[in-house]
Amino acid sequence: MKVLTLFQDLASIRLYDNSTLRISIGATIIIKCDMDFVLYPLDVQTCAVDFGSYKYTLTDMKFHWRDDPLIFPSDFGDGFRLPRYVVSFVTDNRLNVIYYGDGNHSTARLVITLSRELRSHLLESYLPSTLFVIMSWGSFVVMPEVVPGRMVLLVTTLLSLVTMFDTISIRGAFTYKWNNVKKNNSPSALELKCIEVWLISCTLFVFLALVEYFIVLFGMRYDKHWRHKKRDLDGSGGAPSKPPLFGSNKVHATSGNNMAGDDDSTAKSQLPTSQQHMMTTNSGPVVVASTGKLRFQLITRHVILYCGSPRGTLDQVSLALFPLCFVIFSVMYWISYLNESRLKALASVV
Repeated sequence: MKVLTLFQDLASIRLYDNSTLRISIGATIIIKCDMDFVLYPLDVQTCAVDFGSYKYTLTDMKFHWRDDPLIFPSDFGDGFRLPRYVVSFVTDNRLNVIYYGDGNHSTARLVITLSRELRSHLLESYLPSTLFVIMSWGSFVVMPEVVPGRMVLLVTTLLSLVTMFDTISIRGAFTYKWNNVKKNNSPSALELKCIEVWLISCTLFVFLALVEYFIVLFGMRYDKHWRHKKRDLDGSGGAPSKPPLFGSNKVHATSGNNMAGDDDSTAKSQLPTSQQHMMTTNSGPVVVASTGKLRFQLITRHVILYCGSPRGTLDQVSLALFPLCFVIFSVMYWISYLNESRLKALASVV
């Protein structure tokens, strides 16, 4: 607290006929308030300011607000608004007591509530990040064969979101000087802030779109290799078979008419003892029960060939799945954080 002084202290005392007096002092007060920025920029900060006597206890003096306690000067203007803040002043008419160590002291409490203007944050952070995520969905429309165009779109979008997160995150929270200009982008918090959760999720959506393209490229390469293998087998008169994903190619179902006896005994000896009795010995086909590993390889082959389909089947599914997941995430995000912000604001008032 600093008392204002022009030629002398800006203070006055007035005596009234009803044996009361009024003391007026011009001063500048700096208030320290503990704040929690986990819900930033949806946070609502509440600061309680107590006016009382440090010397006299509750038995000697009691403080309370009069009927019209807050009076703003005529040149104060719109005093309830600050840049990016909406400020409200509320007096607490209850009996507030503070214990200083030598007894209970009466105080008159003033509650200052600061809530942020969301318009600037929506335009500067939430809207650009949402547009970046929507731009990443355009990669599902680009042909997978156009590798440079699709990679540039996804990588540029991912780097833009990473730069935005780096600007708003905790590393940008500390005040630093650059060209004699102080920068302070975001307040620091012990946990992930609300806006950081949003930016991390948007970055994750773009990263998953990039991973989806990697899967498509791998499936196309595998599908191309399978087609060449099929063409070679068709030219040589052999039966077409899909190349294995892991290890060498193994025959799972054979016929007794086109297989030699030693090959049949070799294939049978490679199976576990519990599965050897499942092979038939008549003129019909010999059925070999596939193990769990071979079944997994077969499923993996079909999944990869599905991802690398020339018709772009995985891109079509992703073009519908990614927007749906993002809409669900956005609804859950805003409902949960707005509800938590409202509950904290009500708790601070009570």
